[in-house]
Amino acid sequence: MSPARGTSRTRSYDPARTRAAVAAQLDHVRTAVGELTAEQYALPTRLGDWTVRELVAHMAMFLGSVARSLELPTPSRAEATLPEYPFASAPFAAAIDERTRELAAGDDPAELLTRTADEFERILSELPDDRLLAVRPGAMRLGDYLVTRCLELVVHSDDLAAATGTKIPYDRQALAATTRLLADALAAKAPGGSVEVRVPPFAVVQCVAGPKHTRGTPPNVVETDPLTWIRLATGRTSWAEALDAATVSASGERSDIGGYLPLLR
Repeated sequence: MSPARGTSRTRSYDPARTRAAVAAQLDHVRTAVGELTAEQYALPTRLGDWTVRELVAHMAMFLGSVARSLELPTPSRAEATLPEYPFASAPFAAAIDERTRELAAGDDPAELLTRTADEFERILSELPDDRLLAVRPGAMRLGDYLVTRCLELVVHSDDLAAATGTKIPYDRQALAATTRLLADALAAKAPGGSVEVRVPPFAVVQCVAGPKHTRGTPPNVVETDPLTWIRLATGRTSWAEALDAATVSASGERSDIGGYLPLLR
């Protein structure tokens, strides 16, 4: 897997490892959802006024996106890159919310997730990694699109754990893919080389316009752990909160990247 610094190089993901990561994280989610009680489904989440019921329905919805794409004409070429994905949801937020509520109201969430996950896994066993899909933000190869399913599964596993107090494991490869994709999205949003963002052990990117660092210790460094980075990048925690909690360190006059966050809402 090649590193991405700024936007000069495109990171590649091993399709077989991505498929295994999606399957592993999906298993963790299915286990957690299968153990939820009726009372837990009514608990609030940090996603606006969604309850756990809506959250689980939303998980089913994003897993169903592959099946829905197969109902559309096959695109002639890939149109979107992975770093664009985190910015693609905002224009569709109202439609996503409406559809999620419809699913939550009309189906048993656990049964819906099970049906959708079974269909998702069956479809994956039949499709090659280079199959083009008509998805947001634009046509993507299945192998790339599955990286975004890692992101969705990891982010919403964290949401579910926060809402219910359930401990949900994170597949290492799924966590790595999510961390790297969000780091690359930051580099795309704030291109440059004046700040180095480190999320060990998975990602290092350079971003923010200004004097470019070439050797030695960079003058502007941000460092944090993968889950804190994911929460920052998705708006689950704020830059100020992470600094106050000492879960992120920032050194150098250009190291305040709070204005570029969140990347995905």
